[in-house]
Amino acid sequence: MTAVAVTLLGALALAGCTSSVALTPASDANNPLCADVSVRLPDSIDGEKRRWTDAQATAAWGDPTSIIFSCGVTPPGPTEAKCITIGGVDWIVDDTDPPRYRITTYGRTPAVEMYVDNETVSPSYVLDRLAPYIVDTLPRDRQCTETAELLG
Repeated sequence: MTAVAVTLLGALALAGCTSSVALTPASDANNPLCADVSVRLPDSIDGEKRRWTDAQATAAWGDPTSIIFSCGVTPPGPTEAKCITIGGVDWIVDDTDPPRYRITTYGRTPAVEMYVDNETVSPSYVLDRLAPYIVDTLPRDRQCTETAELLG
């Protein structure tokens, strides 16, 4: 597990104790395209209100935190991992740590990564809600060749 993943998982566990969410920015968080996405993110998702974060190109929703967003992560290369398409965006889904899903855009640079607590919010709803902010700003340079069913 990467250092960013460990930090984000820790933030999911501890975020309910503070008013802001402590996160580590991704390596390409200063990319101007991340700023374009970040300033347009919604104030709430599926009833979860947006919270202050202390790292560039990040966002969090819920108290305790149920959604963590980070722009500027390293784009994933070709993979055999589960890929879904929601709202015109391809997403690679890592569901190995239920109920938390790590979901990363595929074929977009810079890439966006999210951690979603499936017990609190629907990952499919979250992706559908965030896809318009990504489609309009992050150029697509490749896409999944095969997609799976939507998340629960």
